[in-house]
Amino acid sequence: MKTFATIRFYYGATVITLISAGVMVPLLMLFHKKRSAILHYCNRAIMVLLGGKIISHGKRDNSVDMFVSNHQGIIDIVALEAYENIDICWVAKKQLFDTPWFGYLLKLPKMIEVNREDKSGLVKLLRDIKEIVNSERKRVVCIFPEGTRTDKQALLEFKGGTKIVAEKLELTIQPIVLTNSKKLLNEHNKTASNATVHITYLEPIKVNKSNKGWYDELQTTMQNCIDNQHNEHKRER
Repeated sequence: MKTFATIRFYYGATVITLISAGVMVPLLMLFHKKRSAILHYCNRAIMVLLGGKIISHGKRDNSVDMFVSNHQGIIDIVALEAYENIDICWVAKKQLFDTPWFGYLLKLPKMIEVNREDKSGLVKLLRDIKEIVNSERKRVVCIFPEGTRTDKQALLEFKGGTKIVAEKLELTIQPIVLTNSKKLLNEHNKTASNATVHITYLEPIKVNKSNKGWYDELQTTMQNCIDNQHNEHKRER
């Protein structure tokens, strides 16, 4: 069974690579005004070819400025882009923008680059998100406050950048919990299988500077949702 799961993983990785580099990038170059639709349709195709399904819980709030999500791997992004019909602006580290060819998946749709090694990186992040939030074209910023992927059930400690940006700009954010995505494609142990990815939309938060504990409460709420799904439905995060 492990051998078959490993074969499935490399099949899935190949599908993502071919569609990303061979389909998405050329289409984004040719039809830049259709960038959001291209990402949605191509990621839906990836989900189908990988044997994945999506079930959502809760309700997405159309007024929010930012999604805040946990992060296990590439399927988190694939699933959200496949399910959503809005223009998502992802925040990603500079190293991903610099990767050959695949960097275009971030540059062409004008995603937000953050350089964690540069002291001025937070200032640029704040400026870029402010520009997106105030632009006429409505885009929702999506950020992973853990800052990196993890294969653990427990959330990593949230980085301070998300808190600073949300408070400075007084954003309305909506937490999202993704579970079972690593069952579909697990980048940590190189296995894959048919799976249903669950997207849970939690209650939006209007960030208020007077509430000093909101960021810790956010992590606790998301962790409770992860724990409940695992305990009641055996869904891994």
